[in-house]
Amino acid sequence: MTTLKAKLHDDLTAAIKARDELRSSTLRLTLSAIAYEETAGKSARELSDDEVLKVIAREAKKRREAAEAFDTGDRPEQAERERAEGELLAAYLPKQLSDEELTAIVADAVAVAKAGGAEGPKAMGAVMKIVKPKVDGLAEGSRVANEVKRLLAG
Repeated sequence: MTTLKAKLHDDLTAAIKARDELRSSTLRLTLSAIAYEETAGKSARELSDDEVLKVIAREAKKRREAAEAFDTGDRPEQAERERAEGELLAAYLPKQLSDEELTAIVADAVAVAKAGGAEGPKAMGAVMKIVKPKVDGLAEGSRVANEVKRLLAG
């Protein structure tokens, strides 16, 4: 069992013993998503810590999107629960890049792409190829894409 997955299991056990319903249900759902990912495909396999992090990030993103949907639907109690679950999962993820850090990385990539002959909005793919490895796991894809579009337009 990977280190991160073992930590999730240990935290789940502690949450159950402490009768922390929010934490235990969130960790159960996350471990279920990890187990599903391990059995998906042609053969079962154990996920690495990096793959487990990607599953946790995907689950956290689902919680953020659900919270927004509940806010739109005027269901504040459910939105608050989804936010709490998202914050709980965020504790297992690496610290996200600040807007300033992301802007600096994207600006450098735009300069490199423009030096290579890429111009205008068509340069998006070239810039994303440069940026993606640098920010993988540290910034959500939509944030990165929006920043690339903003800097290419400006």
